[in-house]
Amino acid sequence: MRALRSPGVLMLAVLLAAWLALTAPAATAEVAVPVLKARVTDLTGTLSAQQRDELEALLAGFEAKKGSQIAVLLLPSTRPEEIEQYAIRVFDQWKVGRKGVDDGLLLVVAKDDRRLRIEVGYGLEGVIPDSVARRVIDETITPRFRANDFAGGVRAGAEQLMRLIEGEKLPPPQSRPAQGGTSNLDSMFEWLVPLFAFVVVGGGILKAVLGRLPGALAVGVVAGLAGWLMVSLGAAALFALVGFILTFVNTGGGRRGGGGWSSGGGGWSSGGSSSSWGGGGGSSGGGGASGSW
Repeated sequence: MRALRSPGVLMLAVLLAAWLALTAPAATAEVAVPVLKARVTDLTGTLSAQQRDELEALLAGFEAKKGSQIAVLLLPSTRPEEIEQYAIRVFDQWKVGRKGVDDGLLLVVAKDDRRLRIEVGYGLEGVIPDSVARRVIDETITPRFRANDFAGGVRAGAEQLMRLIEGEKLPPPQSRPAQGGTSNLDSMFEWLVPLFAFVVVGGGILKAVLGRLPGALAVGVVAGLAGWLMVSLGAAALFALVGFILTFVNTGGGRRGGGGWSSGGGGWSSGGSSSSWGGGGGSSGGGGASGSW
């Protein structure tokens, strides 16, 4: 007992406890779920910007047509967590699919682990049961992965899943509200950045071609028409007024250079507009399938 109480033994016990306290969290640390900003999240740099934008546009078009949401996540590894548990965590946080419909799909690719997972929302488990999800992995995705065609495998898998969802009877996508409200206000703010870009670039060109007042009027008409089609009739008047005023008072204009018109800066891409995208409140019960290559 006296030996156990000696300063040396007590110091050794303290150091051991401190070491365990420092190393235990690191050994069990979970991979963080990335913030959802787009339908396609590539943390591995596997997809080129063009491939990512094309896939983003494909999934966005499908969502607009069918209502169902599909998200893709590529990351190096899910270790120490198994990909099944990690995919559930991602799905729970991203909430892919519409609330109450639960028609979301999540494709997770852990590249360094050579593992992938299709996580299926509740509402799609009838049309994409575990066996079907496994066939998509084995017959469509992994053969391309083995050939080092990751972009082709992800796209082919997404297209196959979309074809399966097409055969499912789902509620139609929510149409634009007929009356103004929070949704119209959100849409109005969402379109302000493209409107400003159009005024700066298109306004300068139209002023240079048509003159200051006719060019400003033309911008106002186009901006108003876009506001009417994309948001509401009330937004059309606001967009038209803002477009006219900004174009008329802007002393700058498009400039010629190198054989064409240039605004002096880059435009915007689907990657920029997709930053406002988020899940619709869907949930998953763990249905789906996993595979490796």
